[in-house]
Amino acid sequence: MTDEKLQKVLARAGMGSRRELEERIRAGRVLVNGEPARIGDRVSGTERIKVDGRLVPPAALQGAQRRVIIYHKPVGEMTTRRDPEGRPTVFSSLPRPAGGRWISVGRMDVNTLGLLLFTNDGELANRLMHPRYAVEREYAVRVFGEVDEAMLGRLQQGVRLEDGLARFDAVQPAGGSGENQWFHVLLREGRRREVRRLWESQGVRVSRLIRVRYGPVTLPPDLARGEWRHLDDDAVDDLCRLVHLEPDRAPRRRQRKQRR
Repeated sequence: MTDEKLQKVLARAGMGSRRELEERIRAGRVLVNGEPARIGDRVSGTERIKVDGRLVPPAALQGAQRRVIIYHKPVGEMTTRRDPEGRPTVFSSLPRPAGGRWISVGRMDVNTLGLLLFTNDGELANRLMHPRYAVEREYAVRVFGEVDEAMLGRLQQGVRLEDGLARFDAVQPAGGSGENQWFHVLLREGRRREVRRLWESQGVRVSRLIRVRYGPVTLPPDLARGEWRHLDDDAVDDLCRLVHLEPDRAPRRRQRKQRR
């Protein structure tokens, strides 16, 4: 392997996203051959590297086998690794990875359910979340309140929120009547609570929010809440191509659906 940036090598080894790893490097939590690393350092993968005092397995530095799992997140679970209030987290429901750790592709708030992706490849996670690649997210939303065509037009043209202009790329009615209606909405960024805030800006309340698709990956109808499943080879390769990342051609063993 030729020399590459340290954070890129560690991300590929499943040690975290590039942003997380850059923060650790700045904080002095990454050592290369016993010396504190610096942003911009390049490594070949033969070095002795420690992150938070733990040695990164040499085999992982050469590129762990890329894996992606999908998880049907239920309401009530946090997408952080630990919660100071002791609430359950999505990570406690996942299988132990063969190397590195699972990195969530974006976050979902505690009251949102549906499709959540995890990977052991930090570079893939970073690209799937990065605004540059504009990966589509699709949600099923139940709203409480009066909705008219003018409101749907504003939501697609753009609404000024506290962190800037936001909009849905598409809004499609999906059933219901009166003050309880379902819609499918599409957007290409992952700002905090963006779907809820857009609807709330129009004076209606989101009473149910389900992520049903992330890029080419759709929530399987037979995957119950709290269950996870490995993506097959072709689906992982499609995700990589979507964000201009070379697919991992290494053979993978077929995985079965697991339950808690």
